[in-house]
Amino acid sequence: MSRYVIFLPAEKDEELLKIQLMVGRSMQLDSKNRYFFGGRLETVPIPGWGYNRYVLKSLGPMAGTLMAVDPNAQKIERFITLGGEPELFRYNSRLPLVVYLPEGVEVRYRIWRADKRVENALNQ
Repeated sequence: MSRYVIFLPAEKDEELLKIQLMVGRSMQLDSKNRYFFGGRLETVPIPGWGYNRYVLKSLGPMAGTLMAVDPNAQKIERFITLGGEPELFRYNSRLPLVVYLPEGVEVRYRIWRADKRVENALNQ
């Protein structure tokens, strides 16, 4: 397993931020089809420490759409991630995000920012 540690910078309104972890592998593939890996990133509490680590026990098989592509078309480098809906984690600059992955798998992340404006729902 490889360990990744993500240190997040301190932000003014951290309650408005979320982190999306994207776990996958870079591969040479066609540009037309959609691909994804099987697998699930598990949240594992660290006993006695009060925070979690994230573990992918194994990267499942790759699947994708089966659109016909010119066999002579040039393949491109693409980062293929786990399938399913993206999961958002709490932003906390005081604790690092610790992710354990099988060898050859990497993690990337995206910071999501919410608008400070809150809208009222209409009661109908």
